[in-house]
Amino acid sequence: MSISGKVALVTGAGQGIGLAIAKRLAYDGADIALIDLQEDKLKLAAKEIEAIGRKAVIYVADVSKSESMRGAVDYAEEQLCGFDIIVNNAGIAQVDPIVNITSEAVDKIFDVNVKGVIWGIQAAAIKFKERKQSGKIINACSVAGHEGFGMLGAYCASKFAVRGLTQAAAKEYAADGITVNAYCPGVVGTDMWVEIDQRFAELTGAKIGETFEAFANSIALGRTQTPEDVASLVSYLAGPDSDYITGQSMINDGGMIYR
Repeated sequence: MSISGKVALVTGAGQGIGLAIAKRLAYDGADIALIDLQEDKLKLAAKEIEAIGRKAVIYVADVSKSESMRGAVDYAEEQLCGFDIIVNNAGIAQVDPIVNITSEAVDKIFDVNVKGVIWGIQAAAIKFKERKQSGKIINACSVAGHEGFGMLGAYCASKFAVRGLTQAAAKEYAADGITVNAYCPGVVGTDMWVEIDQRFAELTGAKIGETFEAFANSIALGRTQTPEDVASLVSYLAGPDSDYITGQSMINDGGMIYR
């Protein structure tokens, strides 16, 4: 599936899933705008994209701020001479029993996981309409956006919200030729899951690694997910073979939950 000549913006692109997505879209032929809070990681990521043979630009932005996302999209268009795809990938996790969740914790996770998606959708839709063209909006959801998990209440709530936003935006922008979909990973071997496992250990007394192993053992395909597994689905959603798909939050978890 070629997206040769397209311009894609990926948030949270400095590491992990975001970097894997950016690299996969570059291999597919796109030039990439890399967005993150950490400039040092962005610079390293840009070198990896350029080594693939594609253009890369970096932009330090806080996805929870609408003006930051508008600025990021404008910069991507100006520097790469186009704008076709946005991947609202940036996200954080929280582990806490519901009785312990604070207002500050809810604000933090919703600022990144929900507002970050809202502002990304908004900025991309405005730009696509300005350019009078179709476009692809792809959001980071999760299996936790399809099923609630104990100790992950606020995180699950944020990801259920992403599913709703994806459906609503798909209905709003379909007439403009803009598709809106989401990808829903399961247990991915990244720093985020290291933090989740450590937090479960603190709260439950489990040994380090036990929670990760327990979740991993529920995967039908018998292995945990790689960032590249996630990037493969995003590649499909970014490419022409998914042009007739919109409003969907697609699970790619190796067989953990079934819908």
